[in-house]
Amino acid sequence: MKKIYTLAIPFFAVLLFLSACSQEIESNMSRDVQEFSAVNQDGEKRSLEDYKGQYWIADFIFTNCDTVCPPMTANMARLQTMMEDENITDVQLVSFSVDPENDTPEALTEFGDKFSANSDNWDFLTGYEFKEVRELSIKSFQSMLEDVPDSDQMSHGTRFYLVNPEGEVIKHYKGTQADSMKDILEDLKKIQ
Repeated sequence: MKKIYTLAIPFFAVLLFLSACSQEIESNMSRDVQEFSAVNQDGEKRSLEDYKGQYWIADFIFTNCDTVCPPMTANMARLQTMMEDENITDVQLVSFSVDPENDTPEALTEFGDKFSANSDNWDFLTGYEFKEVRELSIKSFQSMLEDVPDSDQMSHGTRFYLVNPEGEVIKHYKGTQADSMKDILEDLKKIQ
């Protein structure tokens, strides 16, 4: 009996150590991102395949937005700076335009420049039809998206989404709250 205890103690110590080292992100979603085809602010083609194999953070914005998009984009810029400070370089930021008719690559570049967005790891996407981005928003991210009648505004969700390397949305965060960027950063640290 004493021999069993002698063997069991190191075994359980190793298990405890390994479980402490591999912290998992507490998920609050599980949705596969459907295929999409887009261009970024530099006119480069992008699809789901370009982001597979890495974690990425997504949101939905448009450049003519006069309510939630500026604070959301400021928060994404804040997150980008926080990631740089923590040397997290393998996570892509992806902002889907919900107004592809007006949000050209040039308009997205100008919009990103207002927030000092670094295009090395932040894509602003356009180049699809509104109905395509609406379907992507609803089906893949469980986020409503509507064109507001008699207006140049869009009604869309304000969450940020963590997508895993397999293309599955695993968590959402409040995109309009600056404190949520700390939560995202802590989750990103767990996957480093």
